[in-house]
Amino acid sequence: GQTADAPVAAMEHRDRALYGVQFHPEVVHTEHGRAVLQHFLYEAAGCRPTWTMVNIVEDQVARIRAQIGSKRAICGLSGGVDSAVAAALVQRAIGDRLTCVFVDHGLLRQGEAEQVEKDFVAATGASLKVVDAQERFLTALAGVTDPETKRKIIGREFIRVFEQAAREIVAEAGEGDEAVEFLVQGTLYPDVVESGGGNGTANIKSHHNVGGLPDDLQFTLVEPLRELFKDEVRRVGEELGLPAEMVWRHPFPGPGLAIRIVGEVTAERLEILRAADAIVREELTRAGLDRAIWQCPVVLLADVRSVGVQGDGRTYGHPIVLRPVTSEDARTADWARVPYDVLATISNRITNEVPDINRVTLDITSKPPGTIEWE
Repeated sequence: GQTADAPVAAMEHRDRALYGVQFHPEVVHTEHGRAVLQHFLYEAAGCRPTWTMVNIVEDQVARIRAQIGSKRAICGLSGGVDSAVAAALVQRAIGDRLTCVFVDHGLLRQGEAEQVEKDFVAATGASLKVVDAQERFLTALAGVTDPETKRKIIGREFIRVFEQAAREIVAEAGEGDEAVEFLVQGTLYPDVVESGGGNGTANIKSHHNVGGLPDDLQFTLVEPLRELFKDEVRRVGEELGLPAEMVWRHPFPGPGLAIRIVGEVTAERLEILRAADAIVREELTRAGLDRAIWQCPVVLLADVRSVGVQGDGRTYGHPIVLRPVTSEDARTADWARVPYDVLATISNRITNEVPDINRVTLDITSKPPGTIEWE
């Protein structure tokens, strides 16, 4: 196969077992990309698709039991599908020796903390400890604008909160000075790759639970989803019997709204972004697009000002960027073609209902070259 720019864009020589392409067959919008990969795996390499969701669950439960043994563990619960599935796997393996810790860091979407408490406990029956750490995180992020620094600060503060929570859990259980050694995280393979953890991979952005962890980490990590993509995690969640509203919830980054604010994170800016994000989610749900669209991050350009006119007067507010995307595994993505009438409703509501926002823009960049999150 060839293109105008590549005389050998694809080739195979079966007798010599040589196969190669000079494009990205794994990217979801590459035409026939999956067929190319399947042909190589099944016909050339002789592989067979025996890695099923049941096998993954059984294998990981056995691994978790072997790793943790008779000790206790805590799980950092964020409210997203990744940490919920990881927690459900570990609970199946070690039962009530797992305590989930939900950190309300003040960077959450509207109603997120209350929903997590209600949905997760109802679905799993797991022990849940909620920690209010809003002031701690905002203080640590004060004056910080660099996104990599934000992620590392958030990763560090999460661990410090988990350490304190672990001490309290041990004290409450009356187990003397025996520390909680294991920390469960919902780390996925794209998190590892983008943080430069794969073989020959570049550091695209340091995920708070990978490259953002502090050097003096006292926990042994348990990461049962580390080799999986998002679509596989959802199927594992279904296999574990988690409810659909939890399995198919729109992905939300561990650092929360902090990395959706381009600029310093403040309480006022968080309230602005939280209100805009709630409107977007309401309208996508009303239009029946909440499952068709992978997610729609809302980005506040906090350090950018935009001249506008509202109520016959001049305004000087901030722009908001809508980032609707479709994806299967979070490794690649394409921008979602949201109907114009839905976009118009979202724009009108945000500019009319959210203070200091006078312009709504749409990001139509695929991944690659752009990541799903801006920061």
